[in-house]
Amino acid sequence: MTATLELPNGDHVTPSDVFLFNDYPYRYVPLDADEYAFKLSPLVWGGAGMDVPFDDVAELETQWGPNSAGLLSESAWRDWLADALADDRFDRSEVDAIAWEVLEPSWRERLGHALGLRDAPEYP
Repeated sequence: MTATLELPNGDHVTPSDVFLFNDYPYRYVPLDADEYAFKLSPLVWGGAGMDVPFDDVAELETQWGPNSAGLLSESAWRDWLADALADDRFDRSEVDAIAWEVLEPSWRERLGHALGLRDAPEYP
């Protein structure tokens, strides 16, 4: 499988990109195995048995729901994080971990995190 995947909305993602798939942040993982072409790995729970394997892009298109948005801007991720904090499906530590991945923390936030003074970059 190639190192780039075209999502059903037209966005092109690499394994380092985070995108919204069915209302959760995921990363694309190309596979060399014969069984599946690629998988989508949930940002926080990736590798914990929650990855979603696909035979091909056509199969992804059938599972691309109305809560899938592909790549988001930082402000759109901030909105998603605020919504996630109000959603009982997510706890604060999971949302904080996602914030580190989808936001651009300042050098002060990164330093505070390294010193154990910050759990996450500033967001709602």
